[in-house]
Amino acid sequence: MSESLRDSSSTELRRGSLGVAIIVFFVLSAASPLSVLAGGFPIGMMLGNGAGTPALLIVTLIVLLCFAAGYTRMASHITHAGGFYALISRGLGGLAGGAAGMLAMVAYNVLQAGMYGLFGAIVAGSLAEVFGIQVPWWLCSAAALGLIACLGYRNIDLSVRVLSITVIAEYVAMIILDVAILSSGGAHGINLDSFTPTHVTSGNPSIGLLFCFAAFIGFEATTLYGEEAKDAKRTIPVATYLSVLLIGGFYTLSLWAMVVGAGADDLVTTLQNLQDPTTFLYAMSDQYVGAGLTNTIRFLFVASMFAGLLSFHNAAARYFFAIGRDGLLPEKLGTTHKKHQSPHLGSGLQSLIAASILAVFAFAGADPVLQLFSWFSNVATLCLILLMVLTSLAVIGFFKANPQHADSKLKCFILPALSGVALLAVLITAIVHFDVLTGASTTLSLALCTVVPVAALAGILLAARLRSTAPLRFSGLGNHAA
Repeated sequence: MSESLRDSSSTELRRGSLGVAIIVFFVLSAASPLSVLAGGFPIGMMLGNGAGTPALLIVTLIVLLCFAAGYTRMASHITHAGGFYALISRGLGGLAGGAAGMLAMVAYNVLQAGMYGLFGAIVAGSLAEVFGIQVPWWLCSAAALGLIACLGYRNIDLSVRVLSITVIAEYVAMIILDVAILSSGGAHGINLDSFTPTHVTSGNPSIGLLFCFAAFIGFEATTLYGEEAKDAKRTIPVATYLSVLLIGGFYTLSLWAMVVGAGADDLVTTLQNLQDPTTFLYAMSDQYVGAGLTNTIRFLFVASMFAGLLSFHNAAARYFFAIGRDGLLPEKLGTTHKKHQSPHLGSGLQSLIAASILAVFAFAGADPVLQLFSWFSNVATLCLILLMVLTSLAVIGFFKANPQHADSKLKCFILPALSGVALLAVLITAIVHFDVLTGASTTLSLALCTVVPVAALAGILLAARLRSTAPLRFSGLGNHAA
């Protein structure tokens, strides 16, 4: 690295700046709880197994807790801003690490772009409905992109202030609705119909399960903040478990309350009769609380998506930073801002990529939800599930190569193996049903699925080039000293 570059920047993030609560806020905001409950799950219940979806959430939670056991165990020995990339590099080798790095970059960047499409459509629709103001969706997306670019460029504390307020408000609003539904007895009294075999196996449970796993996207980001965490060996595992349990518990309670509110046997019919299934939550709020809460939820729905956009932006920027610092990408990406100690170049590159994708879809006149969001969010889901499968294998590989650290056979070998098999089954199911998930033709669905192996191959080629030109740097991938 040149001396001039060293004078204006460093390769270090701001140490000791993040505690458990702050990291949990980032993860919860990435999960975008209201956007998932209002936008994702109504469609998932309609296409999946209806009232049985809460039971599938519990299955998902169990699988992810098994994954988290090995994930956090290995992360306690590897403090690195590269998340999945770093762990896979250390557990499966540099070539696999290169594939993981490219998969992660593709996942977070296309997910970010897809969410901009959904955000723009929701905001434009709300402005038209509430205020009678007609604006194109892409203008709303561009405004959000500009603000997030500014927040991502600066230090992370500024982002936390935005996220914490939003996340707390979302949870409070939904808990108020949950309590209102359950205290009233719902449509036919409080019951556990959601957890009976009849409802769990009804419809298409495979589709329902895929929506459940997609709802947890973002929980794995805890390790991305390891270099900025206070006492990372304790903070990251605690933040990971708390995030998974809070997300899983909150989703399960809220979905169960929604099923009770609509009636287990009437739920799917109710959803099918709605012109837009994403208004289901508003209907529940109108019925059991009133217009005041409904309007609040409408506003928080938009705020939830913005918080998710900001959180995924921060994650993508850190992947660019970590992989650039290790030499797989241009070295400048691996530097931080002299004043803010933020991965500012990675942040800027992420904003540029998102802006380019938005421009292409806007000029093409594409649908921001049915095409931009649906296609890209599901491609990201494939990438992230594959990364979790590889990470499960990496945990086993790491502890097999470093038996001195393998202090728990259950957490270091058995649970990672179980989670790896379960996640592989989920990945195969997602590929088989990809046309249903995206609403695209079979040909287009196959084309979208090929993005995953192409990204992995590109990462392997980058790693192979580094191995031939700088073998010492290649051998140290994912091994930055924290």
